[in-house]
Order: sequence, then structure tokens, then C-alpha cells
Amino acid sequence: MAYANATRTGEWGIFASLNGLVARLGETRRRYSVYRQTVAELNALNDRDLADLGIARSSITSIATEAAYGK
Repeated sequence: MAYANATRTGEWGIFASLNGLVARLGETRRRYSVYRQTVAELNALNDRDLADLGIARSSITSIATEAAYGK
């Protein structure tokens, strides 16, 4: 004989929603931190160093966006 059993995990309703919101905010903050750090480090390089890396100064923000958020 087969039967189903439903077990609650202890998170219900609004608490699960709040935990999800806090997790998403933390992830957003972490990604933005990666973005800011990437922009700061690339802006600190001089034009010759950027040219050696094959990076135009105008593409720094798009590189940082890709590093933090993916494509």
C-alpha cells in the first residue's frame, strides 16, 4: 500500500517570503560589489596597461557588468 506524507520544514508563509527576499538582496549586494570592484581596478590602470590587456577605456563598464551579472 502506498501513501503520501507531507512534512513541513518550519518555514511558512511570510517567513519564507522574507527569507527569500533577504537572500535575493544579499546576492544583489554581492554582485554590485563585484561590479564596483572591477570598475575601480580597471579605472586604476593607465591607458598603456589597458591596451596591453586589449581593453578600451570605454568598455570598462560593460566588462564589469559581464563579470558581475554574466551575459
